[in-house]
Amino acid sequence: MRKSLVVGINYYQHSTDLHGCVDDAQSISERLERNGDRSRNFDVKKITSTSSSCPITRDDLRSSVEELFSGDGEVAMFYFAGHGHIEATGGYLCASDSRNGNDGVALSDIMTFANQSGFRNKIIVLDSCHSGIAATRPSPSAMSELQDGVTILTASTAEQYANEQNGSGVFTTLFVDALDGGAANLVGDVTPGSVYAHIDQSLWSWAQRPVFKTNVQSFISLRKVTPPISLSDLQRIAELFPTPGFVFQLDPEFEPERPTATEDLPAPVKHKTEVFAVLQKYNRLNLVVPVDAPHMYHAAINSKAARLTSLGEHYRRLVSDKLI
Repeated sequence: MRKSLVVGINYYQHSTDLHGCVDDAQSISERLERNGDRSRNFDVKKITSTSSSCPITRDDLRSSVEELFSGDGEVAMFYFAGHGHIEATGGYLCASDSRNGNDGVALSDIMTFANQSGFRNKIIVLDSCHSGIAATRPSPSAMSELQDGVTILTASTAEQYANEQNGSGVFTTLFVDALDGGAANLVGDVTPGSVYAHIDQSLWSWAQRPVFKTNVQSFISLRKVTPPISLSDLQRIAELFPTPGFVFQLDPEFEPERPTATEDLPAPVKHKTEVFAVLQKYNRLNLVVPVDAPHMYHAAINSKAARLTSLGEHYRRLVSDKLI
């Protein structure tokens, strides 16, 4: 079972309304419901508030989060976009009827639901101000409380505001980009760790900073997208480079295109050009580089070689160990 609760609150009865949270929740829902190939992914429950006709009360929000983390299964994911509040007693997510902030849903309650959940993976994503305090006990020692299988990704630190830009949360815009493939690995998996890395690299050091906390033995895939290389081609890396440090020798028969100048070169050989096409894909993905040549074409024409990069060696090892 993979289920997700996605919440977006624009309407606030006693404080300033927001503008992009509902659209952000819709964008996240669309990505979580289906993988890149339109296959089923998460079972998503989406609740949003755009006006006084459809408020989300504190009780509604709290009970929905509690229901999300009840039971057991593979992964339960909670996404929230809306106002956040912080004070000496901890952090809160504000519902439509919140008056003072501290009458919202306490982050400590949400952490209790997640920590006690029977799901193997519990993921909490918060696009709200001061959300980085999640899982931190309010005390001088500021101890973190994460049980096994819990991951938290927040838009900002405990001291910062979560900004909107062009009608959408800055954090969620990057999150959507990550789910669309910006944070995918070579087999098409988007994980919480890769999402954080994508967002972290995209935000200025002096501005809003994301927070990532986790206590897991391995990352789960949030979404699968079309990989930049086919699995069959990727798995050939251990065949073409059978040992660490192996250098693949090239010659002109690998290159299908002949130089414009008249030269005495052997004709291309079909099975070699097919291998060379795979090596060129590796080169575009920074898995392989030519040796003593500016491009793969020159390496073949001049009978040079190709070798794995550090990233290429990483994937060669994964394929050799049958992990891909």
